[in-house]
Amino acid sequence: MPSQRVHASEQTAWVAAPAGVVYGLLADAVRWPLLLPLPVHVERIDFDGVRERLRLWETDPAGERVRSLHLRRVLDPPARTVAFEQEDAGRPGLPTTGTWSVEAHGETRSLLTLRQERALEGTAAAGTPHSRQQWQRESAALVAAVKEVAERWERLDGLLLSFEDSVHVDGPAELVYDFLYRIGDWSGLLPHVDAVEVTEDEPGVQLAVLDTAGPDGRSVSTRTVRLCFPSATRIVYKEPAAPGLIAAHSGEWSLVPEGDGVRVGCARQVMLREEAVEEVLGAGTGLVEAGRYVRTWLGRTGTETLTLARWHAQSAVRRLR
Repeated sequence: MPSQRVHASEQTAWVAAPAGVVYGLLADAVRWPLLLPLPVHVERIDFDGVRERLRLWETDPAGERVRSLHLRRVLDPPARTVAFEQEDAGRPGLPTTGTWSVEAHGETRSLLTLRQERALEGTAAAGTPHSRQQWQRESAALVAAVKEVAERWERLDGLLLSFEDSVHVDGPAELVYDFLYRIGDWSGLLPHVDAVEVTEDEPGVQLAVLDTAGPDGRSVSTRTVRLCFPSATRIVYKEPAAPGLIAAHSGEWSLVPEGDGVRVGCARQVMLREEAVEEVLGAGTGLVEAGRYVRTWLGRTGTETLTLARWHAQSAVRRLR
């Protein structure tokens, strides 16, 4: 077996937010895809109130690939600590262990600390100063991202939207899922999609670039990371860098049996970009109006996609009959 080396890292940041708010952000990992830059999707496998197991998918900092992680965590709310062990599917047997801790310094000021130890193979490549420095940079960026979102705590509820559109389809789930999966075919079929480029180097993990019509009619280019689960007939996605009014956007296409067909839903979570509201919608526009604007726009594009998916499935059924 190759030898291993263990490297330690400690990152700290002063956060202008109550310690309970910062700890709550760390503890609620399922919300990370919307609130933090790299996570795409988090699924809780087990949780007994203290210990939990998570499956997490995230992009690398360059956004060029998706990596899968398994996390075991121990939550201690009174001490405001989260101990964890993380294993990357691409680095079996080389876990990262560590602890998040939050110290209160007054009612609205906290000290956030991330301590980690990472196992690296004792090879020239894995043990180079460059790889250690890259890991340190990634850790610092993660702490900075937690600090940034936590410091919006007083306005965060007003910045977040959650909504769902759905349709009933008189057809098999497999045909609907097939249409939703083949995003590369959407160009020319959906009114709001002008062009699509899709890369799928790993089955079920899609990196797509879409040119779509924005709410003002102008073309907008967006990147989307999609995780496709055919056995569960669901597709989760995230736009790592959303345009205009949208600071973050994640969602899920889901299919649930309903009567003789299926209920197809598109659930979305959005975080508004506060500094862009008046720039896009005019002076004096507030978050409520911005939320309605985004809800209407995304609702229209989602409904167009759902409607075409229904037509695709039901037309195929009629042809078979």
